[in-house]
Amino acid sequence: MKRSWPFVVPGVLLAAAGLVWTLQGVGVLGGSVMSGSSFWGIVGATLLVVGAVLIVVGIVRRRPRRTG
Repeated sequence: MKRSWPFVVPGVLLAAAGLVWTLQGVGVLGGSVMSGSSFWGIVGATLLVVGAVLIVVGIVRRRPRRTG
């Protein structure tokens, strides 16, 4: 069984940070210099996608493969 945590843990952290940055960038979360800045919305969305890809890779690596 291959270890999947090196993909899943960073994926969750990146996805969480990406979600917060996206929400700040589009102005949903206020109180920051990043609030209302489209740059942080784009960076956050990119991190969110990268995090999701890492999570999926970690989950797919965890499944046993069927042979034959």
